[in-house]
Amino acid sequence: MISEVIISVIAVVLALGVTIFLLKGVVSRYLQVFLQKMLEENFSIAEQRNKELFREERERLSEQYRSEKELLQEKLKAGEQYIEHKKDSIKELVEKIHNELSESQKKLEHTEKERIGEFSTLKAVLNEYKIITGGLKESTDHLKNILSNNQLRGKYGEEVAENLLKSVGFVKGQNYVANESQDSVASRPDFTIFLPDGTKVNVDAKFPLQALIKYQESEDKQEKERYLREFTADVKQKIKQVTTRDYINPEEKTVDFVILFVPNEMIFSFIYDRLNEVWDEAMKKKVIMAGPFSFTAMLRMIFQSYKNFKYQENLYDIIKLIKIFEQEYEKFNAALDILGTRMQSAANQYQVVSVTRTKKLSGVVEKIKGENVLFENPEAGPAIEAPELAEEK
Repeated sequence: MISEVIISVIAVVLALGVTIFLLKGVVSRYLQVFLQKMLEENFSIAEQRNKELFREERERLSEQYRSEKELLQEKLKAGEQYIEHKKDSIKELVEKIHNELSESQKKLEHTEKERIGEFSTLKAVLNEYKIITGGLKESTDHLKNILSNNQLRGKYGEEVAENLLKSVGFVKGQNYVANESQDSVASRPDFTIFLPDGTKVNVDAKFPLQALIKYQESEDKQEKERYLREFTADVKQKIKQVTTRDYINPEEKTVDFVILFVPNEMIFSFIYDRLNEVWDEAMKKKVIMAGPFSFTAMLRMIFQSYKNFKYQENLYDIIKLIKIFEQEYEKFNAALDILGTRMQSAANQYQVVSVTRTKKLSGVVEKIKGENVLFENPEAGPAIEAPELAEEK
């Protein structure tokens, strides 16, 4: 039974297989034709759709092109209008730039001319400085020769001192004398300065230098100490010279000190800073050492004393004039008081006349006008006087 079923199934399967095999070619051809038609229809539909899309896209692009063209034309038109509007401004700006360039060119040419002139001036100045430098070298060499000689150094110191005297305002022969012997002794100070009361101040110029130069130039410690001792001894010798020449002399009516003038501020400062013992010794011997600055200060004080002395001489005359002025001022006040009293009396009298009498007269006139009294008829008798007027008489 089972085998028969299996055989039946196999037969059915075989029959189906044969049927499918037989129908395969027909179905294949049918499907091919069907697919061909479907493809042709889809292609036609796609072609139609593509044509519509192309037309729509073309119309859209055309419309966009027209819009953009119109927008661009508007922008071009606005740009042309803007350029046309700015054309004058650009022209003015170009002209302004051209003018500024022209002015800059002129300034540059002027500056170049000035530069050439300045260079010429500078060249002339440099040549002048060259000449001055050459002269300065000669002067320096000459000064070096002067300073190397004791006698010339002394004369140089005297010239410096006299120049300071003149710069302050001293007059030679009136306020000071130079290299003149004293009355009671034969010594000759370099300068004698007169105080306002006739008292004399003797000044001697000294220039210790050689040992100090060697001290400054030397680099060896022992040599420096030796030159410093020599310089100290030289300064002490200068102090001794001015104290043994009767420069402080009561018979000559001198002050109780003498001025030792050192004509170089550097040397004076070195003595003041480094040689304290020498400085103290000079002060004990009533020798006042002074450099150019301190000497000038002393001279100014003395010159100021001249002015103060003249003020003192005129003081008594001024006091007399003040007394006379005081007396005349008192007389003036007294006369002015009398005049004021008289003017006040006259003013009071004027007040009485101008106010009181005028008021009285005005009152009488007003009464006459009010009563209309006219005394024109001589037979009517004597005129009747107004009571107020009669009282005044």
